[in-house]
Amino acid sequence: MARMTRQRAAVAEALDGSDDFRSAQQLHEQLRAAGDGVGLATVYRTLQQLAEGGEVDVLRTAEGESVYRRCIRREHHHHLVCRLCGRTVEIDGPTVEEWAARVGAAQGYADIEHTVELFGTCGPCQRGESPDVPASSAAGSSAGPADRAVPTPSSGGGTTDGG
Repeated sequence: MARMTRQRAAVAEALDGSDDFRSAQQLHEQLRAAGDGVGLATVYRTLQQLAEGGEVDVLRTAEGESVYRRCIRREHHHHLVCRLCGRTVEIDGPTVEEWAARVGAAQGYADIEHTVELFGTCGPCQRGESPDVPASSAAGSSAGPADRAVPTPSSGGGTTDGG
C-alpha cells in the first residue's frame, strides 16, 4: 500500500470501527461527521489499495456499488449478511469448499477459487428490533453494533474469492 498518510490512517481506522460492509460514500460521510478532512477520492483510493492488498473484503450491492469490510479472519471464509440492516457474520463453509473443488475437478479445472456470500434477514430485523443489537452466531461471529446504513447487497455474491 502507498505510504500511510493521516487521511489514509483515518479511513483504515473507520473501517476498523465497523463490523459491517460500508460503501466509500458512507465511510466518507462518517469521516466528515467526525471532523476528518478526508476527500472522497482519497477514501476510494485507500479502499482500492486495501482491497488489492487483501486487507479488506469487497461485496457488490444490488445497485452495483462496492462495499468494504475489514474482516477479523484472514483465512478463507464467507459472509452471512442481513439485507435489511447490513449485519454481517463471518462463517465457514466446509461443504461449499468440498463442492467447489469437486465441481472444478469434474470439469478438469485446478486451483479453484470461489465467492459465496449468503444474504437473508437477521433475527432482530425479523422481530422488528433495533439492528444495533450485537450479532451472535454459533458459526463464530465477530460482528457487533455499528452504523447500520449499509446498502442492500445482491444475492449474486461478492467480488473477492471469499477473503
